[in-house]
Amino acid sequence: MTDNVHEHELHAYVDGTLPEARRLEVEAWLAAHPADAARVQAWAGQNQTLHAAFDAVLNEPLPLNLVRATRRPAMAKPFKAVAAMLSMLVTGLIGYAIGLNTPGQAPAAPAYLARDAAIAHAVFSPEARHPVEVDAAHADHLVAWLSKRVGTQLQAPDFSAQGFELLGGRLLTGETGPVAQFMYQDKIERRVTLYVRRAVAGNTETAFRHTTENGVDVFYWIDGDFGYALSGQIGRQAIQQLADAAYRQLVTASGRP
Repeated sequence: MTDNVHEHELHAYVDGTLPEARRLEVEAWLAAHPADAARVQAWAGQNQTLHAAFDAVLNEPLPLNLVRATRRPAMAKPFKAVAAMLSMLVTGLIGYAIGLNTPGQAPAAPAYLARDAAIAHAVFSPEARHPVEVDAAHADHLVAWLSKRVGTQLQAPDFSAQGFELLGGRLLTGETGPVAQFMYQDKIERRVTLYVRRAVAGNTETAFRHTTENGVDVFYWIDGDFGYALSGQIGRQAIQQLADAAYRQLVTASGRP
C-alpha cells in the first residue's frame, strides 16, 4: 500500500463510509491497482456472506421481557450487563461463522454443506499471511492430523494436472463436529478450497451438485457419512474440472464403485 490510499480507507470503501469525493479517488486507485481491487472484492464477498448468514438472527426483535427491563430504573445496570453479553454473543457469532446454524433450524441437507463451505472459503482464501494452519511442506502430518480429528481417513486430492498445488489446510468447527479444509493455489494465486465434514444424520442425498453462494461456485456431494464441497471463484467450468478430479480420486480411495 502506498501513501495515496491506506488500508483503513479500503475497508471504509467496502463498508460504504467514505465521503463521496474520497470514494471517487479510491475507485480511481482501484482501477489502476488490480491487487488492491481483488482484496476489496474479497472483503465485499465476506461481508455479503456474513450478512446472508446472520442478518435474519440479528434483525429478530428483542424478547418482550428484555424490552420491559430497559424501562425500569432499577434494572438499568443489569440491562447494561445483558447488553454487553448480547454484544459479545454477536461478536462470537461472527467469529464462529463457519458451520453454525440457528438452533433447532438446521437447513435441509445437503444445502447446509454448500453454504458453510462457501463461508469458509470467503473467510480464509483472501488471507495473505495465514491462509492455512499447516502448510503443504508438512502434508503428511496435515492429512493425518485432520483425519484423526474429523474421524475418517482423509486424502488431499492432487490437482497438479489442473494447475493447482496444495497450499495446506486447517481445522474448523461445524454443526456435526470438526471440519477439514484443504486449500489449493495456482500460479496466478487463485485459490480453491475443499471442505470435508460429517454429514447430518439421516441424510440420504448423494447427488453431485452445483450452487453459487454469494459469488462463490460450490460443487458438493455426500459419500457415506461425510460431505465434501469444493469452492472457488475461478469460473464454473474450471471449478467443475477440479471437483470432478476430486470426486474421482476420493471415491477411488474410499473403495466405492
